[in-house]
Amino acid sequence: MKHYDKLIFVSESDTATGPMAEAILQREFLLEDILITSKGLVVLFPEPINPKAEAVLVSHSLSMKDHISDQLTDDDFDDRTLILTIDSQQRERLLKEHSDAMNVFSLSSYIQAEQEVPDPYGGSLADYNRCFEMLNAQVLRLASILSTEEMSRKPDILEQDL
Repeated sequence: MKHYDKLIFVSESDTATGPMAEAILQREFLLEDILITSKGLVVLFPEPINPKAEAVLVSHSLSMKDHISDQLTDDDFDDRTLILTIDSQQRERLLKEHSDAMNVFSLSSYIQAEQEVPDPYGGSLADYNRCFEMLNAQVLRLASILSTEEMSRKPDILEQDL
C-alpha cells in the first residue's frame, strides 16, 4: 500500500470540519509519524476555528484553539501527501482549480463510508456535535486504514534489516 508522509483535510474555509477532523486524527495512534493538518478551499484571510466547532472539540477533550485557517495551494500536492476533502463536492472543486492535484479523495470515498459528513455551518451547537460524531466515526476508520497500510509495509522494512 502507498505510504504518505503528510495528510491534509480540506474543507471550505478551514474553520470547522477540517480542523475538527485534524484534531480527531492527531489524537489517534499511528504506527508512523504522519504530519496531519487542514486547509481550506477559500481562505480570504486567516481566521480562528469556529467557536461552536471549538466548543464541541473541548466537550470531547480536544482543542484547536490555536488553529488559524490556511489556504490550500498548488505547493501542497506531491506523491507523499494524501489530500482528503470533507465531501465530494469539495473534491470536484479542488480538482478543477488545481491541475497538478494528486492523491485527492473525499474522506467518505477513501474509507468507503456510505454517507458524507454534513457541513454544520450556520447551525446550532447540536448540529456541530452531530457533525463531530460523524467525523469521529469516519476519522477513526481512517486511522485504522492508515495503521493497516503501515503494518502491511513493515515486513519489507524488517526483512531488509535482517
